[in-house]
Amino acid sequence: MKNQTVAVSACRRYDAKLIKEALLKTIEGIGGLEPYLEKGKTVLLKINLILGKAPDRHATTHPAFVEALAQILTEYGMQVILGDSPGGPFNTAALRHVYKATGMTEMAERCGIRLNENTGSIEVENPNGKFMKRLTMTAMLQDADYVISVCKLKTHSMMTYTGAAKNLFGTVPGTVKADYHVRMPDAMDFADALVDICEAADPVLSFMDAIVGMEGNGPTAGTPRPIGAVLASPNPYALDTVASGIIGLKPEQIPLLKQAMARGLLDPARVQTAGEDPQTFFIADYKMPDHIESDLYRMKLPSWLATPLTKLTRAKVRFDPKACVGCGICRDNCPAEVITMRESDTYKGRRPQVDYKKCIRCFCCQELCPQEAVTVQESFIYRIANKL
Repeated sequence: MKNQTVAVSACRRYDAKLIKEALLKTIEGIGGLEPYLEKGKTVLLKINLILGKAPDRHATTHPAFVEALAQILTEYGMQVILGDSPGGPFNTAALRHVYKATGMTEMAERCGIRLNENTGSIEVENPNGKFMKRLTMTAMLQDADYVISVCKLKTHSMMTYTGAAKNLFGTVPGTVKADYHVRMPDAMDFADALVDICEAADPVLSFMDAIVGMEGNGPTAGTPRPIGAVLASPNPYALDTVASGIIGLKPEQIPLLKQAMARGLLDPARVQTAGEDPQTFFIADYKMPDHIESDLYRMKLPSWLATPLTKLTRAKVRFDPKACVGCGICRDNCPAEVITMRESDTYKGRRPQVDYKKCIRCFCCQELCPQEAVTVQESFIYRIANKL
């Protein structure tokens, strides 16, 4: 088990100078960079660029945060690469679009930082994986000696919360992610797959942009929420334990952390903090997704009852025909291929239609909709049962 120290520092604004000061405090809190990075080597900053949204939407790691961290690492003596495999196709044109939209292109050009454009893939043996003994991953991993997870604190409609560990899902190339969703449609199984991917990517450090997080229907359609914190840790699961605690969640409520605990990769009782007290940043009314597709029933009920009840009350995605522009991105990125585009009798152009019997409730359509026209609605039975 990796060192479970999590360093926390206050930072209220996206000013690269202020962020750099906060990051240096967190680095000091985890014992400096020397125990983790050898000078002169190359490090991949695996940033969160899930969708081509502007920085002020706070769906992605903020460029000022990345700039400050890259500057620290460069001054330390590292060669820095920035990269991610966002949702959708993983090709040079799509990647450049996302870099530009998220503010990374302008920042990288101004600061002389390399943006990854290697869109190849590699096969990685993962003998310690539970489900994923062999993984298809992005070839950019071969271009670096180390990986650092540089994430954003957000809620997540399928997995409740996303942070340092889930950020490594972006080391899987574009549409290959869809295959993994289909193979593990259950939230807890998918959580184990995410742990497998995180372990295969093996981040040496994790840093979190929690200056402004996202609440509600994250990871892309939620609302920005000021938090004012910067976090760092050698252990991504420990970082996520502390960060999720700031927004009122326990590790047992987050499928990924629950599975990490079961596999001996996280012991919340042994997580230690350095620097600021995380409770300083606690937000009691942080809004969760309208529907949390986590294993709530299995936490409260025996499995023989929880499993059929979960299937009976599963949420459905709904499309706002007024906000929808008929672009077809939801259809093109549906892992289960259950969305079709049909001409509307009421609205001009095509609108999505879903085969709910085959829908796996991964909510990729919600995550990747550029118009935020997709919502997740829980059933009436779910609302009643969850109060039991």
